[in-house]
Amino acid sequence: MNIKFDSNNNIIKLCMMGMSLEDSGDADDAKAIFQKAWIEAADDYEKFIAAYHYSRQQKDITDKLKWLKISLQCVQNIDDDNVKSAYSTLCANISECYEELHDSENANRYYELSELYKGNISDKGPFYHGTKADLKVGDLLTAGGISNYKPELQMNHIYFTANINGAGLAASLAKGEGRERVYIIEPTGEYENDPNVTDKKFPGNLTRSYRSKEPLRIIGEETDWNKLTTAQLNKWQENLAKNKGEIIN
Repeated sequence: MNIKFDSNNNIIKLCMMGMSLEDSGDADDAKAIFQKAWIEAADDYEKFIAAYHYSRQQKDITDKLKWLKISLQCVQNIDDDNVKSAYSTLCANISECYEELHDSENANRYYELSELYKGNISDKGPFYHGTKADLKVGDLLTAGGISNYKPELQMNHIYFTANINGAGLAASLAKGEGRERVYIIEPTGEYENDPNVTDKKFPGNLTRSYRSKEPLRIIGEETDWNKLTTAQLNKWQENLAKNKGEIIN
């Protein structure tokens, strides 16, 4: 199975709406939205995401533990390495619940499971990099470029993804006057989960976003991805201009 993160998925949109309400301090409405997401979730993937967010709004620790375990069970039902990237995060959260309940045996068991799966990347691609640069097969993409999101920041890593539409978004937001390009790449060295998205809004690395200090070699070009409309691009640029968060470099 190969599940692609889709920001247009109704359950993901509901959870994003709930997170926005949380940021505004409206916890009760956020909880209602997450509950709605759970009710409308149609498969284990959607249920895993909805249950995770619903768990965070539970005031009773036993209720929080219950929903985290439901979320974990849904992940275990999905044969997808990308979704399993959430396993470590869910186990860590479950461990914390057991600590609060003074159940050290289960707390230690889930902590050990969390550590076992931490940083275990099994994603084999294919991988993509979005840009406006005109490049050719065999060229190397290297770290040290200027951030698309903070022009004053020189990046210590080169970023890529296994989500072609994510690479297309990066191409749309890239600096330069050239046309949007999505290149098929292969890492030439070790790579890690991108900490700027991993375990942020969603558990694990559902967007399959990675980074490396070693060059990426271009092995082809992809032309078929979901291109943003002008209105969508303007919205993204507007949201980025408002974002004051720090980039983990």
